[in-house]
Amino acid sequence: MTKLADATATRSIVVERVMHHTPEKVWRALTQGPLIEEWLMKNDFRPVVGHKFNFRAEPMPQWNGVVDCEVLIVEPNKRLSYSWNASGDEAANGLKTIVTWTLTPADGGTHIRMEQSGFRPEDERFFQGANYGWQKMVAGLERVTAGLE
Repeated sequence: MTKLADATATRSIVVERVMHHTPEKVWRALTQGPLIEEWLMKNDFRPVVGHKFNFRAEPMPQWNGVVDCEVLIVEPNKRLSYSWNASGDEAANGLKTIVTWTLTPADGGTHIRMEQSGFRPEDERFFQGANYGWQKMVAGLERVTAGLE
């Protein structure tokens, strides 16, 4: 689902699904660095408000493979939010967004809502890539969560 108000407004990517796991189990996959690496990227994440960290991937054209982040909100088993600032040739121009995960108990598991907000009209290429990427990443999150005891 994608929201768009007008040509000057920012857009958000929203991915939602119900996972057949407890919020506590999903939370572990969202907040433990080695588990995050399995479904997203290498990182030095810690679930502490104000913690600055990076996601790291293989560099590619026009992206150096680094995302600079800062933890904004930590509500265990409920909500996690962090800034998402891509680095690199074109991205250095200022791709600055916010990623927010919301976990809500649901029949048979947990309703997961991921929103990456703040895409400007000039971020269209990044928006398209992120929209595709988050679909795959959330599926990876589900796979990693399913593997936890």
